[in-house]
Amino acid sequence: MRVEARMRASRALAVLATTATVATAGAVAAISGGKLDTTFGGDGRVVTDLGSGQGAVAVAVLTDGKILVAAPTALLRYDSSGALDATFDGDGIRPFSGFVAADMAIAPDGKIVVVGSSAPSLQDLHLTSTSGPEMPGPEIQGVAAWTAIEGFPLRSGAGWINALLVVLLGALTPLAALRIRRIMLAVVLGLIGIAAVLVAAQLAFDSGTIITVVYAVAAGIAGIVVAAGIHGLTVAFEREQARDAFARFVPEAVVDQVLQDAQGVRLGGVRREGTVMFSDLRGFTSFSESLQPEQVIEALNMYLTEMSEAILDHGGTLVAYMGDGIMAVFGAPLQQDDHADRALEAARDMLSRMEKFNGYLREKGLNEGGFKMGIGLNSGPVMSGNVGSERRLEYTALGDTTNTAARLEGMTKGTPHQLFVADTTRTMLTRPADDLIEVGEAEVRGRVAKVMLWSLADQPAPPPETHTPAAESVEAGDAEHPLPPVG
Repeated sequence: MRVEARMRASRALAVLATTATVATAGAVAAISGGKLDTTFGGDGRVVTDLGSGQGAVAVAVLTDGKILVAAPTALLRYDSSGALDATFDGDGIRPFSGFVAADMAIAPDGKIVVVGSSAPSLQDLHLTSTSGPEMPGPEIQGVAAWTAIEGFPLRSGAGWINALLVVLLGALTPLAALRIRRIMLAVVLGLIGIAAVLVAAQLAFDSGTIITVVYAVAAGIAGIVVAAGIHGLTVAFEREQARDAFARFVPEAVVDQVLQDAQGVRLGGVRREGTVMFSDLRGFTSFSESLQPEQVIEALNMYLTEMSEAILDHGGTLVAYMGDGIMAVFGAPLQQDDHADRALEAARDMLSRMEKFNGYLREKGLNEGGFKMGIGLNSGPVMSGNVGSERRLEYTALGDTTNTAARLEGMTKGTPHQLFVADTTRTMLTRPADDLIEVGEAEVRGRVAKVMLWSLADQPAPPPETHTPAAESVEAGDAEHPLPPVG
């Protein structure tokens, strides 16, 4: 059979009844009775060169008589007259990035069959956006043909849905962090949100709707990173603020360790073995009555500065200022095996700084005679921690050890001694203290047993109203020297 036609070599053939449809590199021709069927395209052929230099590579006649043509860049559908079928994608042409198929035909049940090779040695393997491993070219052609015939069932979701997902995922973690103030839980919620969007996008895809997840997931990850970064900066800032505030009461060398060991500021405390110190400036209340408030504040700040530096320099923790009185503890909140030695050394330093303070007052013309002070030291178990309410906390050290130290400070009034050291403190010393002298036993209000007291040798001469604590019981805790709460 010889057909007079200007066509290149045939590439595909489809037959329906007595008419054969042939696909060549540049055209599709209809042959009936060995001749071109002029009812098809006017002269028996239709040119399919779409400008790429390559025409049809596969052709199939559908059961309804329409002709499906596969080209490298599009899928075309013609009616029996050779005209493009406008019911197919609007103009009869569905562009796509295709791959050359070996052949295409209609199976008896009306389905399209693509015939080709899948052997890797033939190198007709190609990557697609969803296949993962490379797919054979005929398989890609078949999937493309099915997609086109089905009217391209996948549709992009509404743009507002994609925008809403971006906003929701981007804001989820930061808002959760602000609300619950637990960054790890907020991050978990952010990850759950991302997973939920991915699952929903897959379900939508299975039902024919494409949801853009790349931007939403990127926004979710960015939200997690931003929330974690802000949380880290906030924690660092608050930690630095706490460090600055805490450094006013404890030596800077122990601040970092305290913050590292802390599990958040909360009510309650821990039991520690420590030494409690109370000190007071004798006669300052009556002295302040003759001065202007500005002068009183200036003098008081000078005194408290000197005494505080002495305490902090020896590793003590300033618990409270009570007018011109000071409460400090050694061995808490950080454990110190030599807390008794530190407290005694701090007391010596405080007494030596009194001369500097008195010199300041004489220089200012505020007091010519100078002041004396009273210090009480007692060692034993204390409860060290925060007291108060959730809205306002104060650090303190409570217990019988604290109460006794406060009594001892008050008992120095009217004695030749500015320092009383309980025997419990002396027995806990780990370094020699040759300057300690025995004062004697004294009754302490609130205690059944007497307390053996010690003091420092070479104390200044006593004022006129002197007495020895061994001779009588001294009441401590008056208006000028308030006691801390009973622990």
